[in-house]
Amino acid sequence: MRATSRLLRQCSLALAVFLPGVAMAVPDMIYLVRHGEKAAAGQDPELTAEGQARARNIATILGRSNIKFIFSTPTARTRQTAQPLATQLGLAIQDYDPRAPKALVEKVQALNGAVLVVGHSNTLPELVRLFGGAPGADIADNEYDRLYQLIPGPGGSVRTVLLTSPPATGPAP
Repeated sequence: MRATSRLLRQCSLALAVFLPGVAMAVPDMIYLVRHGEKAAAGQDPELTAEGQARARNIATILGRSNIKFIFSTPTARTRQTAQPLATQLGLAIQDYDPRAPKALVEKVQALNGAVLVVGHSNTLPELVRLFGGAPGADIADNEYDRLYQLIPGPGGSVRTVLLTSPPATGPAP
């Protein structure tokens, strides 16, 4: 009986220490970027040479950001934008449905570690908002260089830092 009682106390103590950490699981940092420059033709266009260069630049910029998870829509251009970083870090690219942004946000918010999300000009601002960030102006059709860094803070606050991936394109955000 004493052994059972002691075991229950130890389990209770372990749960009291462990459960708050589980409830507070949030990503360390969230990066969101639009795919690189795409070919003008085709239903699922691939990246142009400039878009491929941008994807490599993003990998260089984020290579030391401790990214643990990479999410991309299932299009060729977003996956090709994410691929250099995924290859560099040895990570798998996880697909998400751009028509279900809340599902992605819920999934990401349950993770620990830094996250990269690659999306589209018409979906990134909404994702930034859903994560609690400030997206700024709409992303222009010719703008490919905007890179959001969302920094989770105390009490659910999120600080938005707007970075760029070279070379600069489109209007200033």
